[in-house]
Parts: sequence; C-alpha cells; structure tokens
Amino acid sequence: MDVHAPLPPALAAPADAVARHLVGRMPLGSVGRLGVAFSGGVDSGLLLALAVRTLGAERVLAVIGISPSLARDELHGARDVAAAIGAPVVEVATHEGDHPMYRANGPDRCFFCKDELFTRISDEVAGAHGLVAVAYGENADDARRPDRPGARAATNHDVLRPLADAGLTKVEVRRLARALRLPNADKPAAPCLASRIPHFSEVDPEKLAQVEAAERGLRALGFADCRVRHHGEVARVELPEGDLLRAMEPGLRVAIRDAGLSAGFAFVAVDVAGIQSGAFTLPLVEVRRG
Repeated sequence: MDVHAPLPPALAAPADAVARHLVGRMPLGSVGRLGVAFSGGVDSGLLLALAVRTLGAERVLAVIGISPSLARDELHGARDVAAAIGAPVVEVATHEGDHPMYRANGPDRCFFCKDELFTRISDEVAGAHGLVAVAYGENADDARRPDRPGARAATNHDVLRPLADAGLTKVEVRRLARALRLPNADKPAAPCLASRIPHFSEVDPEKLAQVEAAERGLRALGFADCRVRHHGEVARVELPEGDLLRAMEPGLRVAIRDAGLSAGFAFVAVDVAGIQSGAFTLPLVEVRRG
C-alpha cells in the first residue's frame, strides 16, 4: 500500500477535506507531532493514513491504549496496520478498570474509558513525544448517534475529530480506505470487549477474558464478524444474518457450543436477530432522550 497514492477525484475531495481539518487545527507554525488515538479499526486506520499523507510519518504518532478490554488479536492487528501505513507507534497502559463508574457499567461507561485514554496521552505521551494535538477516528455517522458518550471525553480534552468534521460517513471511510489499499479496509467493526457486558452488570477482567476467549474460538471457526454477549452463565452469540444458517450445521453448532464452554460459559445460545450494534446502550439512551 502507499498512503501517497493518487486518488480519483471523487475520493480526493473528502481526503483533502480531512487534510484541511488536520492542518487547520495544528498550531500555526508548529513542527510538533499529531497523536492519533489508534484502535486498528478502519476509522482510526484511515485517519492515521491521511495524517501521514498530510503531515509526513515523522510528524504523526499512533497511540494504542492497552487494557483488558482490548483483545490481544485486536492489538496485534493494530500493530500490523500501523506498520503497513508506516506510522510509529507508542503503547500506553490505561486503567479504566480502576474507576468505579467504569466498572458499574452504566450507559456512559465509554466516557470513562475514553477519558482515561486521553488523560494518559496528555500525561504520559504528549510531552515525551512532542505532541501538539491529538485526534481520534469519530466519523460523521458516529457523531449523529446518541450512544457515543466517549465523544464527550474527546470534547473535554480538546481531541480533534477530522473525519467527522470533514463530513465523512462510514461508507466514505471504507471507500477511501480501499482506495489507499489499507489492510483493514474491510475489517468488521470491533467494539471493545466491555461492550459485550449488559449495562449495570459489573465489568471485570474475568468477564472480559471469557468474551475474548469465546470470540477467538468463533473466529477460528471462520466467523470473522461476531459478538459474544456475556449474560452470566450464558454466552449469547451474535453473527451476521448470512452466517446464521451456517452456524446451525451440525458440526459447526457443536463447535460453537464448545467454544463457549471452553471460555467458561455453561450455556451457549445463537441470537436469531444477528449482530446488533449498540444492543445494550441504544435502548437506554433512546429512553432517556424521549
């Protein structure tokens, strides 16, 4: 891949819009670096690539937050994507699990996670690596959703959101990522492991480890896009609708059950509704808004 590759006019325009927001929000005359809060997903991956394209790799730093809520497979994938883009990486340990409000797992859990990440970047990374600004990969679709409390933490910490400010939707993000041949262009969304635990059920490392192990087992069976929702002894498996029939094949059905049992669950159920983004948070915030 080449982040400097020419883009067709229809895609060059949104890429240029992001570039303008990046340059316009960096301090005038600054030679400092931009930190990109980097998860390895397509949004933060495109932001990192466009930052390198605009500012040069020497003025960009990918920052990965490390905690029990980040699956090890996701960490390895993030490292690989950053290497393909050519961006240097720093990894910082985050301790959101020490915050009682994060563990309590209300609908605003993500606020405390993002607040912890941005605080660690400010306290431990910015000065040591010459950061003059920090950005994260919120897109225009995310900005319109009511179930994104992490955005409030970004605002509190003056974190930039160039994709959203440039009006890039998720579809446009993926188109640009494919045009730049990013290795994660078609990567399914992979929210943090804590999103698999129902609100008001405490988040703890043991539950996160169970979810991680069960989802790793499902991916080994060929289910690249999956969620394992933690309901105590029950693992509720969410798969894309196109995978539901395949999951019911006798051999695979047994293997799915075994993946859940091996992770420490007593029962495994496949949800016929398929994958549901915001399954736990959206109903609560919609009620609050109403």
